Amino acid sequence: MQVLLAGATGAIGRPLVRALTANGHTVSALVRNPGAHPLVRELGATPVTADVLDRDGLLSAVDGLRADAVIHQATALRDAKVQRRIPADDPTGLLRTVGTANLLDAATVVGAKRFVAQSLILGYGYHDHGDRPITERDRFGVYDGGVADEVVRACVAGESQVFDAPGIDGIALRYGLFYGPGALSDLFADMMRKHSPVGPLGSGGVNTWVHVDDAAAATVAALERGTPGRAYNIADDHPITWREFFTEVSRAQRTPRPIRLPAWMIRLAVPYIGALMSDTSMRISSRLAHDELGWRPRYADVAAGLAG
Repeated sequence: MQVLLAGATGAIGRPLVRALTANGHTVSALVRNPGAHPLVRELGATPVTADVLDRDGLLSAVDGLRADAVIHQATALRDAKVQRRIPADDPTGLLRTVGTANLLDAATVVGAKRFVAQSLILGYGYHDHGDRPITERDRFGVYDGGVADEVVRACVAGESQVFDAPGIDGIALRYGLFYGPGALSDLFADMMRKHSPVGPLGSGGVNTWVHVDDAAAATVAALERGTPGRAYNIADDHPITWREFFTEVSRAQRTPRPIRLPAWMIRLAVPYIGALMSDTSMRISSRLAHDELGWRPRYADVAAGLAG
C-alpha cells in the first residue's frame, strides 16, 4: 500500500517505517522539521513537511499525494515535562483530538480509505482493575474526576473520530506502555544515572508493556488484516509491577539502583505520576490481536525485550 504516516521519527515511528517497507509498503512521512528529512530517507520513507496540528498547512502539503492508508503515530512525548496534572491543552492530547481530525481530512485529500490510529490501554481508566485480564469488551473511557482524566478523554476522542468518520475503515490500537529505544525505559534509565527518584517505594501498580518493535509489527498487521471499526489491545502477556520494571531497566542499562519515593509523596508532588504508578493496575489481554491479526510479540516480557 501507499501509506501516509504521522509520527515517523518517534520511538514507534522509526521501527514502523522499517517494518512497513520490509513488507513492501511505500511510506510518505509527515515531519514538522525539515532537518528530519535525512533521517526519514535513511529509514526508507519520503519526507513531507507539515505540522499535523496546522490543518491548512497539512492539507496543502499533501495536496497531490495519493495514499491507500493513513497511520497516526504522532505524539509529543519526547518533549513532555513532568507535570502535576495533564492539562486540557497537553500537546499529545491535542494530537489525539485535533491532530486526528486533521489527519482524517488529509485522508480524504489523498484518497485513503484505511486509517490506523494510536490509542492507549490507559484509556480503560486510571484505577485498580483487579486480577481479571482486560479485553476490548471492557468499558473504554472510565473517568474518576482525577488528574488523569484528560489522557482518557483524548484517547476516547481520538478513537471515536476514527470509528465515526464516513468512508473510512478506522482501526484503533490500544498499545501497552512503550519500552525500548527512545521510549520509557530509556527515559527512566537516564533518570537513574542522575540518581533521580523514579517511582514508588513499594511495588507500585501493575501494568502491561510492549516493546516498540513489537508495537510496530502489530501496526503493520492491523494495516493489512485489521477489521474496520475494531479496537485491538497490543501488549505482551506478562504484566509487571513498577518495581519490577525499574529493576529490569537498571539491570539491562547497568544504571545505579533506582531511588524510590513513598507513594504518598509522589501523589503529593506529582499527582499524575502517582495516579499512573501507584493507583493504576491493569492486566491486558491481547488475545483478539493474536487471533485476528496473527500477531504475537517477539519479546514475551520486559526482561526479554531489554535483553534483546
